[in-house]
Amino acid sequence: MRLKQDKNRLLILDGVSQVWIEPWGTNALRVRMTKEAQMDAQDHALTECVEEITPSITFEEVDVTDPWYAGEEWEKYHQTGTRAEITNGKITAKVNPEGWISFFNQKGELLTEEYWRNRNRINRYSVSLRVDARELKPIMSTNDFELTARFEAFDDEKIFGMGQYQEKNLNKKGASLELAHRNGQSSVPFMVSSRGYGFLWNNPAIGTAVFATNKTEWHAVSTKKMDYYITAGDTIAEIEEQYSAVTGRTPMMPEYGLGYWQCKLRYRTQEELLSVAREHKRRGLPMDAIVVDFFHWTRQGDFKFEPRDWPDPEAMVKELKELGIETVVSVWPTIDEKSENFGEMSDKGYLVHADRGNQNHMTWMGNTVFYDATHPGAQQFVWEKCKENYYKKGIRIFWLDEAEPEYGPYDFDNYRYYAGPAAQCSNMYPVGYIKGFYDGLRAEGETDILSLVRCAWAGSQKYGALTWSGDIYSSFRSMREQLQAGLNMALAGIPWWCSDIGGFMGGDISDPAFKELLVRWFAWGCFCPVFRMHGERSPWYEREQEFINGVRQLTSGQDNEVWSFGEDNYEILKSYLMIRENLRPYIRDCMRAAHETGAPVMRPLFYDFQADKEAWNVDDAYMFGPDLLVAPVMDAGVRTREVYLPAGCRWTEAKTKTVYEGGQVVTAEAPLAVIPVFIREGKEYQIYD
Repeated sequence: MRLKQDKNRLLILDGVSQVWIEPWGTNALRVRMTKEAQMDAQDHALTECVEEITPSITFEEVDVTDPWYAGEEWEKYHQTGTRAEITNGKITAKVNPEGWISFFNQKGELLTEEYWRNRNRINRYSVSLRVDARELKPIMSTNDFELTARFEAFDDEKIFGMGQYQEKNLNKKGASLELAHRNGQSSVPFMVSSRGYGFLWNNPAIGTAVFATNKTEWHAVSTKKMDYYITAGDTIAEIEEQYSAVTGRTPMMPEYGLGYWQCKLRYRTQEELLSVAREHKRRGLPMDAIVVDFFHWTRQGDFKFEPRDWPDPEAMVKELKELGIETVVSVWPTIDEKSENFGEMSDKGYLVHADRGNQNHMTWMGNTVFYDATHPGAQQFVWEKCKENYYKKGIRIFWLDEAEPEYGPYDFDNYRYYAGPAAQCSNMYPVGYIKGFYDGLRAEGETDILSLVRCAWAGSQKYGALTWSGDIYSSFRSMREQLQAGLNMALAGIPWWCSDIGGFMGGDISDPAFKELLVRWFAWGCFCPVFRMHGERSPWYEREQEFINGVRQLTSGQDNEVWSFGEDNYEILKSYLMIRENLRPYIRDCMRAAHETGAPVMRPLFYDFQADKEAWNVDDAYMFGPDLLVAPVMDAGVRTREVYLPAGCRWTEAKTKTVYEGGQVVTAEAPLAVIPVFIREGKEYQIYD
């Protein structure tokens, strides 16, 4: 094993293996490893230009004699080896003579280090397990590798981020996470540690991340190289700012993204949608956007309106604009084998290919194949169709559904993209999907770009990604799970996020229990980055099967407007529409901070109160921007709840105007019409009358 400097890189050379450690932005290092002659050139999520930095790189000869030897034996077997260090601002990587890497902050405190269990001359974990920290195992008869990277576990460490998973835990320490996308699951492999560092697994391969008590382990089933980014900072805010600088910052949120969005499954006709918008405005209620959901089209993959039910989209869009409402249109990446575009897309290689078996990927409402969003030509082709049939009719906001994509089944080893085997690159799919629309809109001169997309990976944020948490169930348990999902998406670098208010599946609008859930979720949605109503609202209307030109038409769920849940609940929901409008200037400032510094809009309490140890344990309340502490009610029948107020300032309860000292748990009144909100000392906001 040799240590060597190559310009601004520190190299670890061992036979055919080479490891590169180099500065990558402020207070950060990038570490790559390959066993091929040339390092794979893909940057994946690290796409932003970083300044050329000259790090401090030093080498030192040290004693590496095994302590087994003593006396005369020591003289006989005495050896020295080379130790190296590379420093970039607040982070230092130290490489010992055996080639293991440890990371330290500017105070000399250990952040994390590689996990080795090999007996050798200087291993303080001197055992004979023969477990290495870095393993690139060749996959037989290919140029690919199975990758495992291991790091030490620390009892005091808390881990946050990693994207969106449907489970209850905000702190991911102890979790085993699949590095793959599914409906409701977005793998965004950036974690923030309570030890003062952020870590990006810069690899879009299918795999796992395990944050166990005995070790941390990252695994990719097939890849070309190991690649990760690690950054140190004195605060979580500093870490997030440095990470967003190298993966891309979200644009400034368009004004229409600050208010209320109306959705349901689904408005079946142009007149039905317009009647809802007109009634909303007649009642004096604010609405910024309304959604034309799926199966408004002639056929999946045609990317155009069905003319019988949507006879004059231009007139519809024009009327909505006059009402101050933007039109959002759903796009699916599924191409029906009977679509007018299927043949051309297939001939040009624009469809995802199956290595074996049937080429169909989904058989819901047609035999369909996903288009290949990693293919630049396919991105442009789909955009051009949407430009012709939607954008030219005045539509500039797109709902990019099925963005995982939602294979049935998720046999990642069977699919192949332009970018390579799905097992190596599948997690990049939602990035390519949204990038195609972002690039197309930019080319048309649009600057206020936002796309609602059902999945994201590291870097999606810079293309205007507003993610939501997928087809979740209508229950308080599900609501509770969405809170941690939204907070961890924010810490993973995706600041624009929302969930289907009330949940997507199973909500019956005639059921009093569901009405309670809907009201509680609606109040919480008011204090999420984007405020959006949606849901299928079972049971679906009883309709006979309907066909247009041989194409099965999808029916619709029950009503899903704010006046659909009873007059008493309507008054509550109406009040939150007005609260959102009152908070519009504040939310705009929060969005500007996200754009300029990468600061999450919604974030755990410890983001703003890092010195308060108890704030790191709170998982049922959060900060909405720097000034508002929000404590959603996430259980049925609850009318009070306990709330921890972080130390360091006083807090004013928004409803009662009661002032509390921080650093204590208080009991907040929470009748059905009230979500407990506390205002930070020195700030004033009119939330409740």
